[in-house]
Amino acid sequence: MSYFDNDFYGRRKPNYVLYLSLILIGALVGGLLVFALGPSLAREREENTPFPAGENSIPPENSVTDSISIPEYPVVAIAEKVGPAVVHITNISTDFFNQAETTSGSGVIIDKDEGHIVTNYHVVRDARRIEVTLAGGESYRAQLVGGDVQTDLAVIKINAPNLPEAVLGDSDKLKVGEMAVAIGSPLGEEFAGSVTQGVISALNRKITVQSRPGEEVTLNLIQTDAAINPGNSGGALVNARGEVIGINSVKVQRADVEGMGFAIPISDAKPIINQLISKGYVSRPFIGIYNFQNITPQMAQWYDLPVGIYVGGVFPGGPAEKAGMEVEDIIVEVDGKKATSFADLQEVLNTKQAGDELLITVVRRTRQIDLRVELGEMPKE
Repeated sequence: MSYFDNDFYGRRKPNYVLYLSLILIGALVGGLLVFALGPSLAREREENTPFPAGENSIPPENSVTDSISIPEYPVVAIAEKVGPAVVHITNISTDFFNQAETTSGSGVIIDKDEGHIVTNYHVVRDARRIEVTLAGGESYRAQLVGGDVQTDLAVIKINAPNLPEAVLGDSDKLKVGEMAVAIGSPLGEEFAGSVTQGVISALNRKITVQSRPGEEVTLNLIQTDAAINPGNSGGALVNARGEVIGINSVKVQRADVEGMGFAIPISDAKPIINQLISKGYVSRPFIGIYNFQNITPQMAQWYDLPVGIYVGGVFPGGPAEKAGMEVEDIIVEVDGKKATSFADLQEVLNTKQAGDELLITVVRRTRQIDLRVELGEMPKE
C-alpha cells in the first residue's frame, strides 16, 4: 500500500452539501449579470460588426462611404477624360535629297476655342506641312504658332469644331510615388491613344539632349516609369485627378535600361506656352558671348587659371561688349554667386528679363574686374 492511499495528513472528507450550495449561488449571480448587461453588449457587437453587403443594406451614418468616392478603375476614368484631348501629329518634311520624309508624335489640346495644341518642338521642327489627327479619326492641317528649342516646346493650331480640352495641373505639387498616366501615339498613328500607367519616379532630373547636330540643351524633367516610346513625344502625362502635369519628351533608350521616361513639368511649360501664343517666340535675356568653355578644376590646375567660364567670343555691339567684356576674360561670379560653369550662368539668366542688370565678375590676366551688363533680348532663331 502506498502513502497516497492513506489519509496521511489527516484530511477531512469533503462536504458535498456545501459544494452544491456554492454552485447554485454562482449560477444565480451569473444569470442576473447577463440579464443586466446583455442589451448593451448586443448593441456594441452590432456597431463593431462589418456591415453586410446586400441589396437592402444601409450603411451607418458618418461612414467612410459618406466622404470618399474612388472610381473602381481610376485609369479608365483618366483615359476617358483626357484621351480625347490627346492628338496624333504628322510632320511632313524633306530630306537632304529633297525627298518627302514623314515623322510623327503627339500633342495635347489646351484651348478648344482657339484650337491651340502643345507638343514638343522636335516633333514639328523643320516641317513643311503639319497634320493633326483627332482621337475620333478626323484629320486637319495645322499651322505652327511658335516653337522654342531650349525647352523643346511648341504650339500649333487647327481650325476644328467641338474640340475637347485638357485641364493643366500644377507640377510643383507633385510627390514621388504618386500615380502617373501617359497618353500618346507610340510608334505612330496605328497606336494612337495608347495609355500606360506608372508612378512619378523622381523630380527635377537634369537631362542633356541633342537639339540638332552639334547643339545640346539641358532640360529639367519629371521622371516616370509609365511607358514612353517614340511617338509619345508631345503627349500628356496625367495625374490621378485627370490633370496634365507634364508633356512627355524623352526616354532613355538602352538595352540595360527599362522604365525611365521623362516629361517637361507643366508648371515650367505654362509661361513658355503663353509666350509662344502671344509672341510666337520666347523672349530671353541675352548677354552676348559665344564660343565659351567651362574651365574645370583640373584644367585650372594644369594651366594656372581660375575655375569659371572662358569667353571665346563677344558679339559686336552686344550687352557684354558694351559693358567692357573682352575675349579671353574668365567669368568667375554672377550677381555675387560663383560661376563654375555655363549652367551656373544660365541658372541666373533664367531669373532675369531683357533690360535687367547683371553684375559679372571676370578675371583678366590675373586682374579681377566687376562689369555691369544690361541684358538685351536674345535674337529669334
